[in-house]
Amino acid sequence: MEGLQKLANAGDTAFDPARFDDPVAMQTQWTPAKRGGASFRTHKIMAADPNRLEFKTAASAKLFYLFFALMGLVFVGVFLVTNFSSGKVSLNISTIMPALFGLIFAVIGGVVYYFGSAPIVFDKYKASFWKGRKAPDEVADRRKLKYYTELGNIHALQIISEYVRSSKNSYTSYELNLVLRDGKRINVVDHGNLEKLREDAKTLSSFLGKPVWDAVNK
Repeated sequence: MEGLQKLANAGDTAFDPARFDDPVAMQTQWTPAKRGGASFRTHKIMAADPNRLEFKTAASAKLFYLFFALMGLVFVGVFLVTNFSSGKVSLNISTIMPALFGLIFAVIGGVVYYFGSAPIVFDKYKASFWKGRKAPDEVADRRKLKYYTELGNIHALQIISEYVRSSKNSYTSYELNLVLRDGKRINVVDHGNLEKLREDAKTLSSFLGKPVWDAVNK
């Protein structure tokens, strides 16, 4: 396994990729591959067996996703109890709106949980990486998959940062991306725990036999 190669802070800050002494690095973009991210750890790497690594959704992320769904269900529950427990149903804008608001939150929470907990797999048996609920051999044309590549097409692993700004808070999120032989990238995970992301990148680097291009100076 090749050691981590550290550079000045990337993400929203430009730098010279020639420092990696690799022509593919010159073809690669060093701005975020996926905008947004999270301020906490969303995934952790686990070995299903010696030939398969998976990024599993962290417990904190699952609780965060489920919070929205549960909060929505609470609103709906309050609506049902308030309007049906007495046997008198009062349907008006003031009673329906909380229920609709809760239903929207429940749906959003369910959708976020569904996509946030999608499998992220590196499988040597299938010689493939994929991100999603369908493996490459379960689709008619794997080339149409957005998050898929053959393991042999992976040239390096990239770690970059992004400062995320919003009206309510700001934080830094860190991306782990695959750099392919042609310089294109595929995002693997994107979250706020740099220490754990680096640990997972080392594990993945050893598994794939590829270098980690760590562009975060921290």
